[in-house]
Amino acid sequence: MKNVYLFIISLIFIFYGCENQSTNTISTEVKPVKIMDLSSYSDARPDKELNILFLHHSCGGHWLADRGTAKGENCIYEAHPNGGGLRSLLEQSGYAVHEASYGSIVGDKTDIEDWPAKFRDQMDRILKTDMQDQMYTDGSVNNIVMFKSCYPNNNFEPDGSKKGRTVESAMEAYNSLLPYFREHPETLFVVITAPPLVQPYETTNSLKASIKKLLGRYKDVQTTGICARRFNNRLKDSESGWLSKYDLNNVVVFDLYDILTKDGQSNWAGYPTQNGTNSHPSSEGNSIAAERFVPFINKAIRRAGLVANGS
Repeated sequence: MKNVYLFIISLIFIFYGCENQSTNTISTEVKPVKIMDLSSYSDARPDKELNILFLHHSCGGHWLADRGTAKGENCIYEAHPNGGGLRSLLEQSGYAVHEASYGSIVGDKTDIEDWPAKFRDQMDRILKTDMQDQMYTDGSVNNIVMFKSCYPNNNFEPDGSKKGRTVESAMEAYNSLLPYFREHPETLFVVITAPPLVQPYETTNSLKASIKKLLGRYKDVQTTGICARRFNNRLKDSESGWLSKYDLNNVVVFDLYDILTKDGQSNWAGYPTQNGTNSHPSSEGNSIAAERFVPFINKAIRRAGLVANGS
């Protein structure tokens, strides 16, 4: 039987291996980055109510919800066992929170590659969305638009890969958003980085892994985590990252990914659920992120000029 396996593996390598080999190695070095400095802005609640629209799927719904028995639909929850209480904190701070998620026109499709078409084709609708497909009828608009992809979007392939999401392809998608945001300087756009993945289990010496190595398709699971860290760092890097050459103040990045890796203790989920097997963040992780988000958004609205710094 062993000889049969070796023969099959040899045939696979001969017929498919050479033309399908790819380089799946990546440096383990992740350079530190400098984040946007908001320290000169007040973190006090705004002196007037501001409308926030959050485009999200499951993790965003959990983050907004209070902790409790699940109550809601289409990933818009009043309560959830993973609840972080962000909606309540924002409302207490003077914000009116609006949502769009599964089952709505602007809330559907939140992968990284979906954002360019969404903001290109649906910006007017996004700015006037009250809840799901319900629109404002009183002339109101959303002063702040938060948007977030879900944790599968941190499943990166090494740059140069022909299949799957790479850091470079994801950055291309985000770069294409900036002209659309530039057209609306009166609106604050808040990128929420996607939550981290649970670190996958890997058996490097299994038959399956051996075949993948022969075919040049084997990827060390650590590569995924390193690429996720690099991408999210590039989004928030104020010196050479995504916003380094953007000269308006209406776009900011809140690094949920980093918070949920326990502030960079690893490249993987630090607050997973279901005994550490599920990448949906726990109530503990969501609550920590919610507490940090409120002062962040209070400073960001002042940087954007939505309210005066002293207000």
